[in-house]
Amino acid sequence: MRILLIGGNGFIGSPLASELRDSGHSVAIFHRSADKSPDKNVVRIQGDRNRLSDHLEQIQRFSPEVIVDLILSSGEQARQLISTSRKVARRVIAISSMDVYRAWGVVHQSEPGPLEALPLTEDSPPRTNRQLYPPETVKMMQSIFSWVDEHYDKIAVEEAILNSTEISGTVLRLPMVYGPGDPLHRFFPLLKRFDDGRSSILLADDLAAWRGPRGYVENIAHAIALAATSNQAAGRVYNVCQEPTLSELAWQTRIATQAHWSGEFVVLPREKTPTHLLQPANAAQHIVASSERIRADLRYTELVDIDKAIRRTIAWEQSNPPTTIDPQQFNYDAEDAALASGA
Repeated sequence: MRILLIGGNGFIGSPLASELRDSGHSVAIFHRSADKSPDKNVVRIQGDRNRLSDHLEQIQRFSPEVIVDLILSSGEQARQLISTSRKVARRVIAISSMDVYRAWGVVHQSEPGPLEALPLTEDSPPRTNRQLYPPETVKMMQSIFSWVDEHYDKIAVEEAILNSTEISGTVLRLPMVYGPGDPLHRFFPLLKRFDDGRSSILLADDLAAWRGPRGYVENIAHAIALAATSNQAAGRVYNVCQEPTLSELAWQTRIATQAHWSGEFVVLPREKTPTHLLQPANAAQHIVASSERIRADLRYTELVDIDKAIRRTIAWEQSNPPTTIDPQQFNYDAEDAALASGA
């Protein structure tokens, strides 16, 4: 097949492009920045995804059967995608997020009412409050992800894609993605404590018990590849995540084991936990999602097991530390004081 990846040289796009190419598909990548190490086996189209129609001639020249957009942020971007794609392709694949669910709004305390029932399926209710993140959070996201616009709304993205009568669409709702190349460096704060020789690490009891969805980048890319190359995925919505969903304590313990850290985690009552370690969220609402549909429809299964995925991520983080560090993440004085008090 001929598959165009919008944003295909990024964190998830790079392993996706590699898998598709290794499977014998023709791949084109639409991206903003010049590629310093071009692959002769991949067609490159450089441009701004917010001006997609300006590059219609180049896209038509490649003549993709499927377009995968990894960097959709708003309803307007999704409508531009449909307007361009309907002229050249049969299907579009839109990458969304599990933050569309009402449960995430409950976690962020932007949704009133009771806790959401678990597990979350593709039919679980979406948020009613469309602005999940405050403006300052969106600005922070924009500093890391250049494709995020000020109208970030994955629900609007999904509505545009799934309600289109002009082209067939598929939506994949992703979890928190980790792995080599992670622009958020999700493992780094924990690994920094290990490397600094901490003998104990504190967790508030509500955070320690909280369960949230995760997925390793190569496994997530594999799920997207299956959706892109299977006609059965047309018109479908899929959750993608590793199962079972571990608690935060179990997850950090698993990382500690693979990092060969010999210390201990100390779980404290929330009221005795240093303020900088507290999360301003409703941790009573867990985000446990079912990925049964994509496993049944497309025979999805993880290519890389969790422990190997963790080891690969640790190795990458150790070789690629972030250039900026929030000192509040490493306020050892407050942690030591809490431990010394016998909390």
